[in-house]
Amino acid sequence: MENFKDIIFTEPLVFALLVTYFLCVYFCKEKKQGFYFSNIKMLLSATSYQSSIIGVLKFLIFFAMLLALANPIKKSEIKVEDSKGYEISLLFDVSGSMLENDKFTITKEILDDFIEKRKLDKLSLTIFADYAYLASPMTFDKQSLSKLLSLIEIGVVGDRNTALYEALFLSGDLFKDSVSKNKIAILITDGIDTANTIPLAPALEKMKKYGIKVYTIGIGEIGDYNSEVLLQIAKETGGKFYEANTKEKIEGIYQTIDSLAKSEIKTNSYDKKTYLYQYPLDVAIGLLFILILIRWKQL
Repeated sequence: MENFKDIIFTEPLVFALLVTYFLCVYFCKEKKQGFYFSNIKMLLSATSYQSSIIGVLKFLIFFAMLLALANPIKKSEIKVEDSKGYEISLLFDVSGSMLENDKFTITKEILDDFIEKRKLDKLSLTIFADYAYLASPMTFDKQSLSKLLSLIEIGVVGDRNTALYEALFLSGDLFKDSVSKNKIAILITDGIDTANTIPLAPALEKMKKYGIKVYTIGIGEIGDYNSEVLLQIAKETGGKFYEANTKEKIEGIYQTIDSLAKSEIKTNSYDKKTYLYQYPLDVAIGLLFILILIRWKQL
């Protein structure tokens, strides 16, 4: 019942036609040619059950059509008020090396859990390998973001290089018009920049220009990634550098970041309407085919 409480009908007066239906059933009976049989009781008994089914089908078809005409909609208010929260840019390394030791799958699961927890935050997702790609701009829609993350696989942006600095530079543009006091980026990688598309300096300058704290996470064994560069990025932007070589450590890092204090974000609220008329209409069409089939067999 919980699923039906938010359903409303925009044209409820349509249900008044039910009165017309019952009046027609009672007063507008179908005239048929009369036949005389010696055992009328046996004939009535044989046909009464089928007649009842036809009567029920007619009513259900009519009622389903009324439901469709009444235009049922599910109205849910998505209320995103001025609240405490972050604007967070997630930068996810999806290069080929992330397949080693199942790092990609483990990190994606933890990232998805992190997205789910940040209910009042605005999040974006940037993925990078041979080049950086903005998978999702800043959004409050965590469900869509999680769905998008589940579809990402190694190879969607190449798998040979790691465009780490390009991803950092691209992420900075997301905060160009931001009014949030605290803006952060979480950069997770298991390698070093090998794409050579953008130098580190301009990428850092952009992050500092918009006041973005970068939390860098090196995944894997020491030597897989450049800890000095990741430390530099975090230090110059006011963030922190973390190292993790196990699932438990990665989870711990995200829990630490998750516990950070919240900041003010300007938000909006709006109503989401889902139109449902097609469902009763489909039912009516299906029942109509069944009625036609029964009538055809009677011929």
